[in-house]
Amino acid sequence: MTARTDFHGVFPYLVSPIDAGGRIKTDVLGKLASDLIEAGVHGLTPLGSTGEFAYLNATQRETVVRATIEAAAKRVPVIAGVASTATADAVRQAQNYQKLGADGILAICEAYFPLKDAQIEHYFHAIADAVDIPVVLYTNPNFQRSDLTLDVIARLAEHPRVRYIKDASSNTGRLLSIMHRAPSMKVFSASAHIPAAVMLIGGVGWMAGPACVVPKQSVKLYELCRAGNWPEAMVLQRDLWRINEAFARFNLAACIKAGLQVQGYAVGDPVPPQAALTAAERETVARILAGL
Repeated sequence: MTARTDFHGVFPYLVSPIDAGGRIKTDVLGKLASDLIEAGVHGLTPLGSTGEFAYLNATQRETVVRATIEAAAKRVPVIAGVASTATADAVRQAQNYQKLGADGILAICEAYFPLKDAQIEHYFHAIADAVDIPVVLYTNPNFQRSDLTLDVIARLAEHPRVRYIKDASSNTGRLLSIMHRAPSMKVFSASAHIPAAVMLIGGVGWMAGPACVVPKQSVKLYELCRAGNWPEAMVLQRDLWRINEAFARFNLAACIKAGLQVQGYAVGDPVPPQAALTAAERETVARILAGL
């Protein structure tokens, strides 16, 4: 396992900067990616939830991944999000992103009709079979129609390339169950969890949108956790949790994009039919960021 495939630390879920005509603003994305790396993040994840993958077409998705890889310039690993309702399409995405230079795949199952465990397992297994880079399972029962059960996760963990999972449930006990059932699987936290708490029970980091707007604070929190300085870590964690509280009130992508606009990044608005934050909501986000 090389340093580029030993994933740990803070991986911001990048936004997908886009103009009103649907053009991906690669210059803005490139600057954001470079600035995040300079701030000390340990990797980048394009096309996560904050990247609005569900609202982009194939060309837009590829443009986002390509621009991120070019901006990273091998300074940090890039884990590209792959999502589809069809297994064959997901496999094509994964193979294409590996050819572009992605260091890992964040595998997401977009189900329309309900799926049984066997079909969900086959979907993720097919992605892992199709590439030579590590695969991160992504499970988010709040938004996904078909979730990964503990049994499916345990079986997928036996695949040599399925080495990580990002669980976005709000059930921290489930994370402990995953660690117990699949000890070879490394667990990343999400915004739905308290990252410091996940680090305490054995997590290796977090993949989440907030790190886009508070990268230095996120890296500092990770370093405090790694050092076992839990009292100081929890002081910082309590401050950072205010951003997560804002997420509970506003659209995820709209909240992060508004925060980045406040910081000077022309990332554009969320893709319709999502709505941008109102002036009052934007002011709330600005006040939270100013306080941090």
